[in-house]
Amino acid sequence: MLEEIKQLYASYVFQNYAREEVCFERGEGEFLWDIGNVRYVDFVAGIAVNALGHNHPAIVEAATAQVRKLVHVSNLYYMQEQASLGEAIASIVPWPLGVSLFVNSGAEANEAALKLASKRTLRPRFVSTKNSFHGRTIGALSATGQLKYQVGYEPLISKAFDFVDYGSEEQLKAHVTKETAALILEPVQGEGGVVLATKDYMRAARDICTDNGALLIMDEVQTGFGRTGRWFGFQHYDIVPDIVTVAKALGGGYPIGAVISTQEISKAFAPGSHGTTFGGNPLGCAVSTAVINTIKKDKLVERSDIKGAEWLAQIRRIADGKPFVKEARGLGLMIGIEMVEERAKELQKYAFARKQLVNVAGGKVIRLVPPLIISEQSMKAFNLTLESFLTRP
Repeated sequence: MLEEIKQLYASYVFQNYAREEVCFERGEGEFLWDIGNVRYVDFVAGIAVNALGHNHPAIVEAATAQVRKLVHVSNLYYMQEQASLGEAIASIVPWPLGVSLFVNSGAEANEAALKLASKRTLRPRFVSTKNSFHGRTIGALSATGQLKYQVGYEPLISKAFDFVDYGSEEQLKAHVTKETAALILEPVQGEGGVVLATKDYMRAARDICTDNGALLIMDEVQTGFGRTGRWFGFQHYDIVPDIVTVAKALGGGYPIGAVISTQEISKAFAPGSHGTTFGGNPLGCAVSTAVINTIKKDKLVERSDIKGAEWLAQIRRIADGKPFVKEARGLGLMIGIEMVEERAKELQKYAFARKQLVNVAGGKVIRLVPPLIISEQSMKAFNLTLESFLTRP
């Protein structure tokens, strides 16, 4: 059957993804079953999307109930579900953040955030970091500090961005000026290979933006909603940005994103300034509210912090002294194992053969971003795979 599906893809679907040789048809918790009813452990979670795992009752119930009532109207009208989601987000972000603009994806959230900063400050320049990833739409791609994603699209890419080394305070001081509308940062560079910032660097970024009147945009698309052991990654650094972008885990699998900012900054978007047809539709908002409420109820942020730290310590013990591993690092349930470059792909294949799904980021880093409900048994299963791979002849 897989070959038949592949033939349909070859005839009718763009070939812009390098797909694994598997087709999944159902899931539950951290597990996926393929069309042959073979079970896999999912340490990818739709790339940090399925925070509650697959087929979670809270998502199923919220989606089913909402579909029976109303899926879509338009932002021409008020929607109770959108207002409720805005209130739910406000309950988990620090003041003065608290108002949201709803979109459909992380790239759209970053596009809107850049537009908001431009409109608010009326300034011509932006600063981003090398090795960053902010999305594949043109504005978000312009802010992405990896040339491999930009090749072929140069005529469309904005020249308004200056790129600095992630972690360099001196370069921030040199490039964030009175001409800068905003600095956009990830609290952890995800696609870049799970690269962590220091607390001093993030505090310097906040201070430098404040001193120059530039806005600080924190891209929390991959790190938000408990992934790092905090509701948001920036909370590890004791700072509050001016604008936060989210998506992925917000919908628990349903495509939705948001820009979160302050009442004052949000006023830059008057009616007609920005819009989206599907953003904030009742179905997406109902599901997302259920996701946030479930993360709260089940204390999954705290669980991510504790279990992630334990798992990272176990991985470090296994990897200690092994020649193929350069470093294991992470925050919460966002863990990266940096390897000698070709070994990361080899480990990905090795795990896949053992029915475990992992992902390679930055070309050489095994990225583990499982559902926040991941069991200790599944974590131990990966540990055995890692140990077996690193000690094989």
